Parts: sequence; C-alpha cells; structure tokens
Amino acid sequence: MISQKARYALRALIALSRANNSMMIAQIAEEQQIPRKFLEQILLDLKHNGIVASRRGRLGGYGLLMPPDQITFGRVLRIVDGPVAPLPCLSRIAYRRCTDCKTEANCEIRRVFARVAEAVRDVLDRTTIADAIGNGWPEIAGAEKNAEKEKKSVPLQA
Repeated sequence: MISQKARYALRALIALSRANNSMMIAQIAEEQQIPRKFLEQILLDLKHNGIVASRRGRLGGYGLLMPPDQITFGRVLRIVDGPVAPLPCLSRIAYRRCTDCKTEANCEIRRVFARVAEAVRDVLDRTTIADAIGNGWPEIAGAEKNAEKEKKSVPLQA
C-alpha cells in the first residue's frame, strides 16, 4: 500500500502536468483537496529531487522541471515513501539482511517476494505521469475484464 503522502504527490504532479504554466500551492491544494501545509512539504521534497521547480512572485508557483513522460511513479514513490520492495533484503536502495533468515539463497519467502518486487518495479518504473493522464491502459482494462469473468465463473463454496 502506498502512503497518503505518495498519493498526494502523484496527484499534485498530475495537476502540474495538466497546467500550461506554474501553479500556486493554494490552487493545487484546492483542486486536489490536499492539505496546504502537507502539500508544501511534498513539493519541497520533489523540488530537492529535481522533479519540480518553484518561482517567487505574482506569476510564481510550482512547475515541472522535467517532462511528464520522464517522471515515473517508481521515482516519485521512492522519493516520498522510500523503498518499494516488500522485504528489506530485496530493496535496491535500502538493502538490509532479514534478521530471521539463515541464508537468502535458500529463503522460500524471499524467492516468492522477489518475483512480486520485480513485477511491481516493472510497472512503477515504466509508468509515467504522462501515461497516467493519457487515454491508454488497454492492458489494465483487459486484466480487469478477465478478473470479472473469473469471478463470475468460479462457483461460491459454502
């Protein structure tokens, strides 16, 4: 699960990518229903990581420092929430050996979650803010339809 802070960061970036110019914090906060003080902290984190830039003055505000098609969900989540790996021994940026594991090579749990982590990274690191506001997503729509079909075809057990 991603944090509320990460959701707010992604919503703010989507709003900025739709704007022609920069947006004031108050405008983003109101449009996206994000608490202003929280948004200020989020935008500051994104600014320090080269995602957004700020400008002072009457025509100031925040704007994207890079094109929306270069800002991945994975990068934003790592900035805001830290590692996206489900286990510390699978993290690429904050690796830590699990305390209850005798050997990583033989850990059955690690093997399963390594596949999960790779799938999650694949989606998050290939999906951009531009993708999110686009009209695409046929693979997701198809997966949702298949899931609905499977639900209907599986008999309920008492």
